[in-house]
Amino acid sequence: MTYILDTNAVSALMKGEQAVVERLASHVPTDVTIPQPVIAEITYGIERLPRSRRRRALQARFDLVCSEIPRTVWTDAVSQAYGRIKANLERRGTRIEDFDAAIAAHAVALGSTLVTANLGHMARVPGLRVEDWTR
Repeated sequence: MTYILDTNAVSALMKGEQAVVERLASHVPTDVTIPQPVIAEITYGIERLPRSRRRRALQARFDLVCSEIPRTVWTDAVSQAYGRIKANLERRGTRIEDFDAAIAAHAVALGSTLVTANLGHMARVPGLRVEDWTR
């Protein structure tokens, strides 16, 4: 089984949360990836911070995580899954943020499990398997 990390899972790794670090270590490294929208969200969060020791420390932790975990490529299949997810949720009146839909689309398109602490929110996406590694 392959796993795709949501933004909050990458943040947990950056914080060194033991449960998430242990779960990551229990998998073959190539079975866990980070989708591009997560890279964008974390980068945005870091860039918003004033230049400081904290910002440099976060950037260093993010760089370390990125050096260890491969990226999930945004393919046509991901784009098509994104369109289906957004349309389906909109029809049901349960929209989610575009980045959340894009992250979910990576997992759906690849038949992977999304690792997220946001189970209730992401569980609305049809066909998406989710796990919370913080528990």
